[in-house]
Amino acid sequence: MKNDSLKDQYRTNERIHVREVRLVGENVEQGVYPIAQALRIAEDQGLDLIEISPNAVPPVCKVADYQKFLYQQKKRQKEQKAKAVKVVVKEIRFGPQTDDHDYDFKLKHAKEFLQEGAKVKAYVFFKGRSILFKEQGEVLLLRFANDLEEFGKVEQMPVLEGKRMIIMITAKKSGVVAPQKEEVKKVVPHKPETAEKPATENKE
Repeated sequence: MKNDSLKDQYRTNERIHVREVRLVGENVEQGVYPIAQALRIAEDQGLDLIEISPNAVPPVCKVADYQKFLYQQKKRQKEQKAKAVKVVVKEIRFGPQTDDHDYDFKLKHAKEFLQEGAKVKAYVFFKGRSILFKEQGEVLLLRFANDLEEFGKVEQMPVLEGKRMIIMITAKKSGVVAPQKEEVKKVVPHKPETAEKPATENKE
């Protein structure tokens, strides 16, 4: 049944085993009542007594139609879920010696991603002895963040994680709706990044 999960959250009518409750709801005088009187008030109106705050002292109960109450709760949950922002992360990979043409190609993509409201995860991948160029990689990432200053702000400064130095950039513009489906998309380079490999790399 669709509402089973919601039904389990609320005790109603004779399932409420307390001495007194605080009544709320339409067409009732709000206040504290013995449970028997509260049940009678709900019954006289052809409605249900619903325990909405069991941990309160005394517990808070609402006089309402239980099916309508469940429908409203379910509708509220759907609205909250629809408003939840899904974080879309786009990955952009560099080599420590990326040339200017390839850099500009990836910068253009990053601007588009940030304008869509996505988050950009840019990183420099160090292969073999290219780890010797980690300072160069950091400079590249900081330059990248600076060139994107108009579109995004740095969420995380360059951090070396294994063979990757990573920087996180978040979109600046608010109110931009990101794509509905969460994804991590990598930018495919327009050509093999042979220029990124240092001459000493193949000697290992």
